[in-house]
Amino acid sequence: MIYDIMLLLIFDLYKIIEWSLIMNKERLAAFMDAVLAIIMTILILELKKPETASLKALWNLRIDFFAYTLSFFWLGTMWINLHNEWHKIKYITTSIVWTNVVLLFFFSFFPYVTSFVTSYYNSSIAQGFYGVIVLAVTFCNIISRHLIGKANKDDKDLQESLKIKMRWLRIDTIIKIIGLIISCTFYPPAMMMSVYITLLGIVLPAQYKAAKGRKGTFD
Repeated sequence: MIYDIMLLLIFDLYKIIEWSLIMNKERLAAFMDAVLAIIMTILILELKKPETASLKALWNLRIDFFAYTLSFFWLGTMWINLHNEWHKIKYITTSIVWTNVVLLFFFSFFPYVTSFVTSYYNSSIAQGFYGVIVLAVTFCNIISRHLIGKANKDDKDLQESLKIKMRWLRIDTIIKIIGLIISCTFYPPAMMMSVYITLLGIVLPAQYKAAKGRKGTFD
């Protein structure tokens, strides 16, 4: 079943590439929504079942539930960010489309790396792999925002919004890089802890603050 879903993801990515030269922002945003929804759904399929129907058996899967919850909400916040940005964008270019194709490519790794890191939570290799994918998504977001700003340079409101997001995104990236370094040297769980810290300490507060200043974003 998982392989069938992965084939569907590959087909979606192929269609994005095929339409990249004629893509408008609505079609690209719709495809990104669809692919992210599939990826977030696959995450639950990777959760292990408890050996017995008991609280102790569920507690033994606490790392699995933690990794699933962290990955799900991290992807969810990425989707919200993308939605809010595309809501404001007027123009896109082929470079923006291709950057987001690469972004979706790294997004598609999340079910796999989440399952991998739950199986080897205290492994620097597993945590490092998870961190590389997280940082790859982050860097794609940075590049995408830069290209969006360049394509919409006359939109002052969008430029201001991108400037604010880039400010906290730099801090977010630094924390994750530190987490990856610590994870690969002496404390493997540091990578997921850094994602957890940035999610609760930077991403969610920034989104809440931004939401207070706007209405009708999801209309």
